[in-house]
Amino acid sequence: MTEQPSTPRRSTTSTPSYWYPREGWGDAEALDAVRRFLRADEAMRRKLQRDMDMNETDLRAVRYLAAAEKDRRAVAPRDLSRELGISTASTTKLLDRLETAGRLRRVQHPTDRRGLRIELTRHVHAEVHDTLAAMHTRMRAVAQTLDPAESATVVAFLDALTEAVRPEAAEPGPAAQ
Repeated sequence: MTEQPSTPRRSTTSTPSYWYPREGWGDAEALDAVRRFLRADEAMRRKLQRDMDMNETDLRAVRYLAAAEKDRRAVAPRDLSRELGISTASTTKLLDRLETAGRLRRVQHPTDRRGLRIELTRHVHAEVHDTLAAMHTRMRAVAQTLDPAESATVVAFLDALTEAVRPEAAEPGPAAQ
């Protein structure tokens, strides 16, 4: 009987133990992989900010507005203030900056003549697409290597991890040992 070669596992000796103990944490390599992904994602976002000449808050605003448009939700300036956790004055400056750059427009609310809605321009949609298209293609190719059971496992793991790191999930008390 031929023994199947096992998939080589990454050495964990180079991972600092200050993040979490190596023993008793299940597959700490999965957590290490998540940290590597988060670092790569952060680097990608910094590059995106440089490539698009936008600061982090501007980019978060564009992402929020794009998601709202996808869900067909109207966004008012106060909604954006709340989402970004910034003052109304800071929101006004942000909107001025993005409008001057041709990335959004303020339009009259369709049912409230006193209200404004914020919409992204075609320009910013094209700019984001041009900047991210190749990366999205690579990400899609990786995701397509998973069979449905593997995909379900990854989704369940990441969803559980998302819940574990939410600020409202934090419990007061000493850090885990």
